[in-house]
Amino acid sequence: MDKTVCEKILSGDKRAVAKLITAVENEPGKCEAVMDSLFSHSLAAHRIGITGPPGSGKSTLVDALTVSIRRKKPTSSVGIIAIDPSSPFTHGALLGDRIRMKRIGLDENVFIRSMATRGALGGLCAAASDAADILAASGKEVVMVETVGVGQSEVEIAQISDTCVVVFCPGTGDAIQTLKAGLMEIGEIFVINKSDLEGADRFLLDVRATLELREREKGDWEPPVIKTVATEEQGIDELLKEIERHRDYLSFGDRLKDKRVEAVAKKIRGLVRNTLESSLYTPDEGDQLRTLSESVLSGKVTPHQAARKVIERIRGGRQWAIGNRMKR
Repeated sequence: MDKTVCEKILSGDKRAVAKLITAVENEPGKCEAVMDSLFSHSLAAHRIGITGPPGSGKSTLVDALTVSIRRKKPTSSVGIIAIDPSSPFTHGALLGDRIRMKRIGLDENVFIRSMATRGALGGLCAAASDAADILAASGKEVVMVETVGVGQSEVEIAQISDTCVVVFCPGTGDAIQTLKAGLMEIGEIFVINKSDLEGADRFLLDVRATLELREREKGDWEPPVIKTVATEEQGIDELLKEIERHRDYLSFGDRLKDKRVEAVAKKIRGLVRNTLESSLYTPDEGDQLRTLSESVLSGKVTPHQAARKVIERIRGGRQWAIGNRMKR
């Protein structure tokens, strides 16, 4: 990756954007220099996370929301990262979100990229954050990231979005079980989609009652709960209004800065963790790890002692002390 790539990305070249996103998916280590060059240009976009249980209509909602954004401001430019679940064997995926985003698929001011989770947890894939940075650097004013259907702990979308929209729908089982999920802690805006279904009003009351239990200080954002029918575009303009209101809320003081500092800190920790973990998977290190594991099974060391030896080796850049050389 060279300076020319950065120039193409900053000019909004769609082919260059697509190729770089593919590169960060497949060979992230080779993209560090270009990603470093692009980072300072990726901070202006408003990042919206769309998450929620499977079947809640997230893709249709993203489609309708994008139409509303483009209708309100025809010059606006939107980037979309749609994460699909992937095969645990091939890491491939149907990537069917684009099929459900028919109205915006041919819009020149909208860039849609489907990505597979490739076994990653958290409702995202490892490259989602970098992909969002690339789209933001390419001039997209709004970048939306739609997760796969997530559960109670898979809430990493909050780490890469400025505004997190949690989508529910009635008729998908026990509402109280749904509301126990970690999603209730991360949402800035809650949507009851498919609200033309029976039980929508009751579900809305349950969500509001659960939100009342959240601890908030004076001046904190109070998450609204909105009813939508995305297939009919009902409630979509109201949702966009609340998203814009949250963006304005973040613009006061250091709110947006504090939110992004926390997100960047988590990203740094993740990069450090990935780098350290990758050091354990070189052929030589793998052989030593196997020998060390055999020492644990033979009773020469305990798992905790072995782990401490690995940590000492990483900190000091030394080879592992293994086998009989390790003292109990």
